[in-house]
Amino acid sequence: MTRRTVRIAMNGVTGRMGYRQHLVRSLLAIREQGGLDLGGGEVLWPEPVLVGRREHALCEIAERHGLAHISTDLDAVLADDSIDIYFDAQVTSARVDAIKQAIAAGKHVYTEKPTATDLAGALELARLAESAGIKHGVVQDKIFLPGMLKLKRLVVGGFFGQILSVRGEFGYWVFEGHWQEAQRPSWNYRAEDGGGIVVDMFPHWEYVLHELFGRVTSVTAQAATHIPQRWDERGKPYAATAEDAAYGIFKLEGGAVAQINSSWAVRVMRDELVEFQVDGTHGSAVAGLRRCRAQHRSGTPKPVWNPDLPATESFRDQWQEVPDNGEFENGFKAQWELFLRHVALGEPYHWDLLAGARGVQLAELGLKSSAEGRRFEVPELSL
Repeated sequence: MTRRTVRIAMNGVTGRMGYRQHLVRSLLAIREQGGLDLGGGEVLWPEPVLVGRREHALCEIAERHGLAHISTDLDAVLADDSIDIYFDAQVTSARVDAIKQAIAAGKHVYTEKPTATDLAGALELARLAESAGIKHGVVQDKIFLPGMLKLKRLVVGGFFGQILSVRGEFGYWVFEGHWQEAQRPSWNYRAEDGGGIVVDMFPHWEYVLHELFGRVTSVTAQAATHIPQRWDERGKPYAATAEDAAYGIFKLEGGAVAQINSSWAVRVMRDELVEFQVDGTHGSAVAGLRRCRAQHRSGTPKPVWNPDLPATESFRDQWQEVPDNGEFENGFKAQWELFLRHVALGEPYHWDLLAGARGVQLAELGLKSSAEGRRFEVPELSL
């Protein structure tokens, strides 16, 4: 086997997502399996270069995992001709300038979402990348989750007939931070720092809906800040200036309607932290992160409304589990492997910066809809 090394500047690995999902469960997991098999006797070996502002945190991570290269100087890293790919998992407000630098330096770019704080910035990145001739990708991890892959299998197999509606529930209770430590960083709840559930989750809903059911053609949304005061990592109170919940209605190409509730102020009474119910003329399904259950029209019971008597049937028991029919990788790792093959072999890859801009567009229009109390059409984007 011939080993080909690809050096990846990873900016933002001291954060939870950058560290756990992208470094440990993706690139280091690829190394643990012996590299990425490219075929023809060649293996791609990812070599992370950890980049960030906190040198002590970078050193600790590097020592823990036996990594040799760290830097607090992004300019120097991007000037290094041996760096092939720039990856960004920073806070959104710092992302655009860093990606612009990487593009100008001729690096391939892979980035977390949202790619920018507004549509103009997201489209500018996509256009700059195309003009520079680099390869670029945006993390769209949820379509690689087992539950979503099973749901897609049902869609592709024609299980639903005509799809009528999609209903999504996402969220959990994020503690305020004073009597129990919050599970999310405080900047998530400050609009001035790029926080808010709309800019965080609407880009996810855009690609899930687009990939499985069709392009979003209009949006109506209501955002809310249910918890107006929270406590930060130092135990100090602060005003929550960003929304912690959003309730969206999305019209899809082809006529289906999607309703998705997103909230960090909801207690979970469902099997998984996110679930989608899809209803069609021939069948329905409920999919989460891992599980997917379905009910075909031939097996659909005929419930009768009678509020005077208790229910005598278990509605959950009337659904069938959709089998795995295979092994599922970590969703982040699976997409990393596709992007690395795209860079190394030129294989097709459509989750690019333009796809990322669609997510930013939907978030921007969702916030505008909430502020103005009306529905907005979602124009199709192009470069």
